[in-house]
Amino acid sequence: MNVAKVLVYDLLFGQGVKCGGVWKALMTKHGPRLQAALARLKVKKKVSRNQDLLPTTGKPTGVCPPEAQLPRYARVNTLKTTLEDTIDYLKREGFSYLGRASSLEDLRRLSGKNFLCDLHLPELLVFSPKTDLHTHFLYQAGHLILQDKASCLPAFLLKPPAGAHVLDACAAPGNKTSHLAALLGNKGKLFAFDLDAKRLSTMSTLLLRAGVTCHQLAHQDFLTVDPQDPRYSQVEYILLDPSCSGSVPCSLTSPSPCILGTHHEKGAHTFWAAVHRLPLSSNAVLCWKFCHVFHKLLRDGHPNVLKDSMRNKPDLGDMSRMWGHLSEGYGRLCSIYLKLLITKMDFHVKNPHFPGNLQMTDRQLDEAGENDVNNFFQMTVEMFDYMECELNLFLAVFSSLDMSRSMSVTATGQCRLAPLIQVILDCSHLYDYTVKLLFKLHSCLPADTLQGHRDRFQEQFKKLKRLFYRSSNLQYFKRLIQIPQLPENPPNFLRASALSEHISPVVVIPLEASSPDSEPLVETEDLVDTDTPPQPSSLENKFDDLFGTSSATDPFNFNSQNGTYKDDKDRLIEQLSREIRALKEELETFRLESGRLVQALRSQVSELEAELAEQAHLKQQALGEGEFLRAELEDLRRVKEDTEKEQRCLTEIERKAQANEQRYTKLKEKYTELVQSHADLLRKNAEVMKQMTVARAAQGEVESVRHEMQEKVKLAKEEAELRVRGTGRWREGGREEGGGMWCQVPRLLLSLSPQASEELSGRLEALQGEKESLSDRLVQKEAELSGLGAELQRVQQSLASERESGVKAREQALESQLASARWAALQGALEEAQRIVQDSLSRLDDPAHISCTSSADYLVSRSQAALECVDRLQAAQDRYLTDRTDVSELLRSVAHFGHLVGDTIVQGSATSHMVPLEQADSLSEAVRVCGTEALGFLSRLKEEESLGSVDSARLRDHLASIQAIAEKLRPRGLELQQGELGDLVEQEMSATSIAVEAAAARIEEMLSKSRAADSGVKMEVNERILASCTELMQAIKVLVLSSKDLQRDIVESGRGAASTKEFYAKNSRWTEGLISASKAVGWGATVMVDAADLVVQGKGKFEELMVCSHEIAASTAQLVAASKVKADKDSGNLAKLQQASRGVTQATASLVASTKSGKSQIEEKDTMDFSSMTLTQIKRQEMDSQVRVLELETWLQKERERLGELRKKHYELAGVAEGWGEEDGECTGRGGCRSHETRFNKELHVKSLVLIQNLYYYLI
Repeated sequence: MNVAKVLVYDLLFGQGVKCGGVWKALMTKHGPRLQAALARLKVKKKVSRNQDLLPTTGKPTGVCPPEAQLPRYARVNTLKTTLEDTIDYLKREGFSYLGRASSLEDLRRLSGKNFLCDLHLPELLVFSPKTDLHTHFLYQAGHLILQDKASCLPAFLLKPPAGAHVLDACAAPGNKTSHLAALLGNKGKLFAFDLDAKRLSTMSTLLLRAGVTCHQLAHQDFLTVDPQDPRYSQVEYILLDPSCSGSVPCSLTSPSPCILGTHHEKGAHTFWAAVHRLPLSSNAVLCWKFCHVFHKLLRDGHPNVLKDSMRNKPDLGDMSRMWGHLSEGYGRLCSIYLKLLITKMDFHVKNPHFPGNLQMTDRQLDEAGENDVNNFFQMTVEMFDYMECELNLFLAVFSSLDMSRSMSVTATGQCRLAPLIQVILDCSHLYDYTVKLLFKLHSCLPADTLQGHRDRFQEQFKKLKRLFYRSSNLQYFKRLIQIPQLPENPPNFLRASALSEHISPVVVIPLEASSPDSEPLVETEDLVDTDTPPQPSSLENKFDDLFGTSSATDPFNFNSQNGTYKDDKDRLIEQLSREIRALKEELETFRLESGRLVQALRSQVSELEAELAEQAHLKQQALGEGEFLRAELEDLRRVKEDTEKEQRCLTEIERKAQANEQRYTKLKEKYTELVQSHADLLRKNAEVMKQMTVARAAQGEVESVRHEMQEKVKLAKEEAELRVRGTGRWREGGREEGGGMWCQVPRLLLSLSPQASEELSGRLEALQGEKESLSDRLVQKEAELSGLGAELQRVQQSLASERESGVKAREQALESQLASARWAALQGALEEAQRIVQDSLSRLDDPAHISCTSSADYLVSRSQAALECVDRLQAAQDRYLTDRTDVSELLRSVAHFGHLVGDTIVQGSATSHMVPLEQADSLSEAVRVCGTEALGFLSRLKEEESLGSVDSARLRDHLASIQAIAEKLRPRGLELQQGELGDLVEQEMSATSIAVEAAAARIEEMLSKSRAADSGVKMEVNERILASCTELMQAIKVLVLSSKDLQRDIVESGRGAASTKEFYAKNSRWTEGLISASKAVGWGATVMVDAADLVVQGKGKFEELMVCSHEIAASTAQLVAASKVKADKDSGNLAKLQQASRGVTQATASLVASTKSGKSQIEEKDTMDFSSMTLTQIKRQEMDSQVRVLELETWLQKERERLGELRKKHYELAGVAEGWGEEDGECTGRGGCRSHETRFNKELHVKSLVLIQNLYYYLI
């Protein structure tokens, strides 16, 4: 049921049923009934338009534009962020998150800064209709991608798993491709195809901003991909989302019969019915005129012309490819014009708001893009493609005029220039719309994103300005059209105010010459014919009623070209009568139409005047607001600058504070450690001091006790002595009395009284006990003193040992930290070197690296430096193993090693882009192996166990192999001695001058012989050709002399203190180029003279002389390029050389023109007379001609393939001669190889020219 509804909608309101099979047959069968039912419904509802059938609630109210009712979608790029982080960031920005939508009503109620998640796609955020995120940080950083829900559905429905291989057929501009990459998680592979190289470049920039890394871009048609290619063997998912199509509304602007016929018929069925009977594939002039008429119908015909013509688009494409096989004449022009028409049809189908004549207001242009930056971006790309086709036709027409030496005042030239009026009209509008769209895009997108658009616009601006200037100087256009002048410089899109300086180009067509059809007969007589067949069919009668009699029978003047005019007077009179009646009716129609148009134009003028007054008022308001906003902008800019300065200062202060904080933390940790250590030492010191105090106190007490004991002993001794002296005195008194009294003392003592005796004995015993106790205490104190001394000595020793052990432990800890720091620094240097080498290896697979080139000389120097660095690294490694404290030299060697090896890898890969394929493969493989070995060598150095056993011999061998390959690739000219190279330059330049002078002398001799032997046309042709050859020789002679003078200036200004030969040897490549160019010029002059001699004698071919002219022009161009490559741009001799080069180019063109003119005069043209042949004989001749055409095409293809192979072999031999890497002995001489191969090139080029001309004659 749903399919039936869709088909009925397409039949009644769309572009018709596009399907096939049973459905198409069914819809075709019931189509008239459905149309009748729709008509009855309109009558019943009393409406005339389809949209009036909608219910009142379904009609747009006109209060708010459509974009105000649609929400804004933005997809979260999960390659760079997550949905939760994005929602959290938006909340901090002031947005309100309402959760996930549950119905469409939730989307309609969105307003302000509210947003929610889509109810179908999890990573799709929905914002209110007026939300603008183009300047938001998340969008500019690639975290959010502004992508409509319809664009997100294909990738969401495909939903490939992570790691899968996916193919995107129509990839540009890249939103769906980035969505696929997000679903894959940047894993697997994503192959993206697109036909447009510039759009592919823009897509690459967008994917880079989105963080996509798993993609492979291909500038290729998806339909030409080989499914058996191994690269696509694992592809399981394909995304094909081609562009949609629509209808194109047009307007009536040129009331010619064909255009009016399409409006009367409301279509182009009759036009295409007549075109299908025309031999467009066999008559190039006929096809060219058809393209012109069809272009006017697309611009000014009925809107249904485009829809009726789309079904014939494949036929136009086939016809374009068929005519594209011809490289000159109308065939090439038809091919380019058909491509332009196909592009125009595609543009209007994709952009239905644009009318056929491209006339739109700024408001309509905004409505065409629906105020969506993505639509404006795509529309700009399509306008660039459209403009490119217009400019290609412009250039092709002017190029064909130059080659055929036609002028705008001749019928042939005007036939080619007539369609350019339509092209000028289209180009003026396309240029205006492109400028406005680019300013609009620059106001919404970053400037870097639009770099490709600006470059493409600059290129097209230069071409269009040059072509407009050249067209305005042609006499043909001066009477038909006023071509606008473009500004001197293109607009500056980076400055928004430059839009006000833009002036839209206006093409003015005078009323009396509104189209080329109104020009005199010499300009348009071939476009319309008045003959009619004797019995027109019903289809032709219908065509006659719509387009006029002349157009119905022969709308493009085909009969006049085939010579089939009929001279039946009666039929001619009848035809003229019908034409008069039709013209009268048409004149009356024109009068009515003109009155209606005048009234409509007057009302439109009134509306425009009112709108102009309103716009003037709005302009004044805008100017006032602009001044206010400009002042506010200046204030904001100053505030922003102050804020940025403060922000930078704050950032610097924060950075310093952070550094100070880190430094303070480290110092605090050290201080805490020192305080703890100091506290421990203080505690130990306090304990020791306490022990020492106790010991000193004990020692003092012992000393006091000893002193007291000594006092007591002294007193005891004194008392004892006193007693002894008393006893002595007593003894002497007794001795005086009698000698025998001493022995009586004991008895005396005994005779004392018991109390005195006991008292004396007690005192003696007490003294004796006190003495003993004092002696014991003395011994005890001495023992305690000795113990305390020993303890003090032990404590002092332990304290000293603890101090020594603490210092040693700290020294060991610091030493271990220093050793670990040295090892960490070495590890960091090795890791950095590995990253450098790995980065160099990764560049080898980077597509952008393919354009990088280098020379074998530089590669030799880099590999030699890398070898020397390996030796230094090995020596530094040995020193480090001997002394682990010396790591500085090893660090420097590792860093230098990483840079030199990485540079060698990159330069080796760049050098491989400049050498033959086999040598490039071997050099690339050697570079990769060297990089892998370098990574392994660095990995082994990182391991402490294998540090002493690491050997660099294999790495040194790989670097030596790269150096050897580079040595083989160096040009042999570098091996010449200084004297040989300098002498060789002088010899070759002198030989070139001699060869040119000899060629000029031979030409003079041939001219004398021709004047003596020939006469008539042949003598005139020979004189013209030889005069052109003489002019060319003189121009070459002036060029060689100018090259010598410039070369002398270059040597004098660049050699310095060195000699001339030393300068040549130092700049050997430049010298080799001079030698090769000089040889080519001398050889080309000789060969051209030989070819001219054969042509004059009637034995040679004119094509051979033309090829020789092109060859000598190329050789002189090589000499000019080699001479001025080192010259100063302000040099006077350089200006002379450039002037001489232009003289050679003009002389070459003159020689080619003289040769072509002479050939056309001498060669006889066979007249084709088929009057005596029957129908069968003509058919037989036609079949023979077709067979001959096929044979010639096959022969032409083979000759082109042979020419390509010969050129390829010539380049290879020239490479060997210049030292590009071939083995010695393969080519014995540079000049000989070049001369031999160039001769083959010339012969094959001549054969190709002859074959193309024969094929062209057969096609005509």
